Amino acid sequence: MGFEELLGQVGGFGPFQLRNVALLALWPRILLPMNFLLPIFLAAVPAHHCVLPGAPAHVSQDMWLEAHLPREPDGTLSSCFRFTSAQALPNTTLGGEGQSPGELPGAPSTEPCPLGWEYDHSEFSSTIATESQWDLVCEQKGLNKATSTFFFIGVLVGAVAFGYLSDRFGRRRLLLVAYVSALGMGLACAASVNYIMFVITRTLTGTALAGFTIIVMPLELEWLDVGHRTVAGVLSSTFWTGGVMLLALVGYLIRDWRWLLLAVTLPCVPGIVSLWWVPESARWLLTQGRVEEARRYLLCCARLNGRPVGEDSLSLEALRKVAAAERVVRRPSYLDLFRTPRLRHISLCCMMVWFGVNFSYYGLSLDLTGLGLNMYQTQLLFGAVELPAKLLVYLSVRHAGRRLTQAGTLLGTALTLGCRLLVSAEKVYWSTALAVVGKGFSEAAFTTAYLFTSELYPTVLRQTGMGLTALVGRLGGSLAPLAALLDGVWPSLPKLTYGGIALLAACTALLLPETKKAQLPETIQDVEGKSAPPSPQEEQVPMKQVHD
Repeated sequence: MGFEELLGQVGGFGPFQLRNVALLALWPRILLPMNFLLPIFLAAVPAHHCVLPGAPAHVSQDMWLEAHLPREPDGTLSSCFRFTSAQALPNTTLGGEGQSPGELPGAPSTEPCPLGWEYDHSEFSSTIATESQWDLVCEQKGLNKATSTFFFIGVLVGAVAFGYLSDRFGRRRLLLVAYVSALGMGLACAASVNYIMFVITRTLTGTALAGFTIIVMPLELEWLDVGHRTVAGVLSSTFWTGGVMLLALVGYLIRDWRWLLLAVTLPCVPGIVSLWWVPESARWLLTQGRVEEARRYLLCCARLNGRPVGEDSLSLEALRKVAAAERVVRRPSYLDLFRTPRLRHISLCCMMVWFGVNFSYYGLSLDLTGLGLNMYQTQLLFGAVELPAKLLVYLSVRHAGRRLTQAGTLLGTALTLGCRLLVSAEKVYWSTALAVVGKGFSEAAFTTAYLFTSELYPTVLRQTGMGLTALVGRLGGSLAPLAALLDGVWPSLPKLTYGGIALLAACTALLLPETKKAQLPETIQDVEGKSAPPSPQEEQVPMKQVHD
């Protein structure tokens, strides 16, 4: 008897699973987008210009700016340079700089802002870009973009650590570590006194939050039967959409970056409390030979689901037989993902898919400029479009399958990015419509990737496999903000890069095996389709299927 039969006895979908999905989706799934997309508001750069001497009473502010600031090629006043000497304006004598009409022959010279910058605080009271002594603008704007990169590097490292450790020490225990670490690092980050402290604590926050991305989905799926994995996965991901839309509201209400950071960190507290009702994975417990603990959770599942299962029906002897077939002889490692041919193929393809999904998603999500709406409206619209994207995923994976859905959503993302390159800058609303559609496709690709990848790896390596693919995915997420700097080479180059990578990932997704209506594999042999230890020379056979 396998675990699927055990789950059938205690109920593969009922109040026990609904409670589990709700608790695992509510806090982690809302916290993740609010932190991952936080730089939209946290690192926003308001209008700014060099600090200037005070204007005389007889000179208007606009004239004073004209006299001190050069113009950019697009006609706007410079944000990063000022004239070394004030320029005279017609019928005006400029006091304080020793200049008067006709005194400046030839082209005026300019210099970087020697006294710092003056910021427009009408939209934000403060961001990390405007923080005193930080001034992450002009020559320092790369440091502003780098904060997102460092955060995703932390997520990348955390994906490796949590994937490996949760396969060794359990899903529930490591989820608690993720919650506590995210809370502590978030509070420290909000209290940062300099840029270095902010970057370090923000990076460690990303490391902690990676635990949510790696643990939550598999822990949900490992308690679900085959028929309800899709609906539960899509339902869980709708909480992410709620977090995206909630971020727009929180960012609108809180305009100070320190208080904003506190607002997206404190929900970790009720999340920690909710773990009291979250069960450990019985699948994982059996693979570790911890039969008594697995039996206790299975009986709890049967009781909440109203299944008349007596203790004799789940005897220790019966569970030991299941555990003997699934028990891990040695601890899993990342090398196990590449030892056998089928797992190696799956791992390499998933790495490319996850890189493309993250790179295109965050490239679209973190760029809210040039869309004809303010950032709060755009963020709300980007969140709202994710709801029909979830419905698209739910219908598509049930009928077209996981593989075609993954490839199709990535292809849709690439095509919308390509179409935006063909739309002129004057057609703002067309560009906005394409950006929204592209965001919907990229979110659908993200939702599918979590569900698809969780079903490809066996239980003994599921967390390790999710950790590896998330690692590569977060590498894509960390590079996405830096790719936006390519607009200095050619304005369309960032969109071309995002679309090209998404197209490559779509083609790679077609090389993965289909998992529609397939049982979750328990061991490496289940994936390889062999009863004996696999060897590269042996013939590969498809994953076993269950029928309607």
